[in-house]
Amino acid sequence: MSALEPRDADVADISDRSRLRDEPADTVLSRSHRSLSIGIVSVVLLIAFEATAVGTAMPVAARELDGVSLYAFAFSGFFTTSLFGMVLSGQWSDQRGPLGPLTAGIGSFAGGLLLAGTAGAMWVFILGRAVQGLGGGLVIVALYVVVSRAYPERLRPSIMAAFAAAWVVPSIVGPLASGAVTEHLGWRWVFVGVPVLVVFPLAVALPQIRRRAGGPVGEPGEERASFDRRRIRLALGISLGAGLLQYAAQDLRWLSLLPGVAGAALLVPAVLGLLPRGTYRAARGLPSVVLLRGVAAGSFIAAESFVPLMLVTQRGLSPTLAGFSLAAGGVTWALGSWVQSRPRMAPHRERLMALGMLLVAASIAAAPSVLIAAVPVWTVAVAWAFGCFGMGLVIASTSVLLLRLSAPEEAGANSAALQISDALSNVVLLAAGGAAFAALGGGTVAHTTATAGSTSHPAAFAAVFLPMAGVALVGTWVTGRLRVHS
Repeated sequence: MSALEPRDADVADISDRSRLRDEPADTVLSRSHRSLSIGIVSVVLLIAFEATAVGTAMPVAARELDGVSLYAFAFSGFFTTSLFGMVLSGQWSDQRGPLGPLTAGIGSFAGGLLLAGTAGAMWVFILGRAVQGLGGGLVIVALYVVVSRAYPERLRPSIMAAFAAAWVVPSIVGPLASGAVTEHLGWRWVFVGVPVLVVFPLAVALPQIRRRAGGPVGEPGEERASFDRRRIRLALGISLGAGLLQYAAQDLRWLSLLPGVAGAALLVPAVLGLLPRGTYRAARGLPSVVLLRGVAAGSFIAAESFVPLMLVTQRGLSPTLAGFSLAAGGVTWALGSWVQSRPRMAPHRERLMALGMLLVAASIAAAPSVLIAAVPVWTVAVAWAFGCFGMGLVIASTSVLLLRLSAPEEAGANSAALQISDALSNVVLLAAGGAAFAALGGGTVAHTTATAGSTSHPAAFAAVFLPMAGVALVGTWVTGRLRVHS
């Protein structure tokens, strides 16, 4: 065949393009999807703003409530209840549709913020964070189920990219706005003010969700299975186990082995029961997708948690400048998500994910180079921008692949498994990294971040970053097991 002769595929492509010129392209902002897209992206924007703003106000809140010694529990309380919320939301969404868990989750999220913002004691503040975490777990899984039901497969990469883009502005503006409010109005307004933003996404998204994704999967009148009580018990086990493990990792004493062992005893069987069979041996298909999500998220977030601390204690940067070293990452993360959403990239998704994990591993490995005085501090900002681009490729793609591999009636349970893998890996790898950091002379995070003049042994940081880079490299291998051979 001559190179100038059109092939059948070329003729089909020309025909498709001609048809698309005559018919408006269906996108996430087309008339049929616009209200729903704006509503659910606004929910993600709310969660993103809370995550970036509340972290800035948290140290001031803990100090004023005389609860600095309980500071870490304000984070772990959120996380442990969110794990339970994820499993409950998966069950609820599969059996009765995502509208219920999404509404309850937003209400719980807002109620927890109000409880924390009006707390008069640290234990009430931690309780508020726990209520907020339950809501966050309910919401995130329900949103995935909404995407699986309301959007055709070809539009799902785009809506996932929009979710990532919703984090860009909060990651830059959130800490600055929170700092200004905390300084001029008080930390309570950071918590009390956020629930006001709930009204808009509720008003826009819920009517569309009720119409397009509400109710259970199946024919009207079809008998529905009841909630799986075993999975609910496992969810309680994974939440309690994760909490005990975090508690043990915060206090390196022999007595801490008791809650650590108890946490592991609860955690291991619960994880095996809640994640797809074969996840931890990287079985092809869905199990590897779920595993990759945990490997990517856990290695990157565990390393990222120590970047500002390293820059403050080893290179003398102010906390504000150290935080800004990661600001560009929000933009490149969204860029990576946008790249994976392009239709022409769909056939190359697994290769994109392998590239993403290589970038993540390289960025984590490059970060501790600033422990050498001759290396410019901006090296971290550049390395982390590339790592966030890789994360944008991987995280959004795992969400797309999960929904592609899930039957409609399993979207909730599988989405919950994906989020559990993500969140649980953060706990386990942060606990491991924190223990290694403390054992090699890192000291306590609360002390070193509060005192810019204090120093930690450089080897303590290397003991965090280099193993996490190795974990990310394992993720590169896992990307080769995402496709099921026919």
